[in-house]
Amino acid sequence: MTLQIGDIAPDFEADTTEGRIAFHDWIGDAWCVLFSHPKDFTPVCTTELGYMARIKPDFDKRNVKIIGLSVDPVADHKRWAQDIRESQGTAPNYPVIGDPDLQVSKLYGMLPADTAGTSAGRTPADNQTVRNVFVIGPDKKVKLVLIYPMTTGRNFDEVLRVIDSMQLTAKYKVATPVNWHPGEDVIIAASVSDEEAKQLFPAGWKSPEPYIRVVPQPRM
Repeated sequence: MTLQIGDIAPDFEADTTEGRIAFHDWIGDAWCVLFSHPKDFTPVCTTELGYMARIKPDFDKRNVKIIGLSVDPVADHKRWAQDIRESQGTAPNYPVIGDPDLQVSKLYGMLPADTAGTSAGRTPADNQTVRNVFVIGPDKKVKLVLIYPMTTGRNFDEVLRVIDSMQLTAKYKVATPVNWHPGEDVIIAASVSDEEAKQLFPAGWKSPEPYIRVVPQPRM
């Protein structure tokens, strides 16, 4: 199964570095970033886990929960956290899921459903497809899916930017243009008629083309 935007994120129970969780209950009414790793003690992932810990306050103020996943057991995650603290300056301050039976990796389509066995003996190359970022909304629906190769570190500043856009466009009938950042102009959603737009944006809009209606960003 390949998860698509708009699908309900599969629910599951799993052990994490902060205890056992039921995923949907754990998310509650927050947004969530689930980011996965093919193996513990891998170099690129070590940098990612440390960076996410450093910028966790930026996610907190957006009501976004962070949770990692790696295919190895939780006991290995806890040993890995020491390396992350030593090399990156900050250890994970969010839960990391242990997935030694590959249940969650298969449930989220990161490994084929017929993958046999456990994480024991598997190499990062065996699990190279377990390099995903899922953004999940309070409605438990998938809002964003990113898949990265093992050799390319993920851009979590971009994930924050996309979350800013999604939270804005969930509240107002607008869309964000290329390379948009908070505070910049936005576009009235194509689903909004001109008559409705006049009510929503009484100050009017700029139209470089009839189908492009640019307005200042509404206040969040």
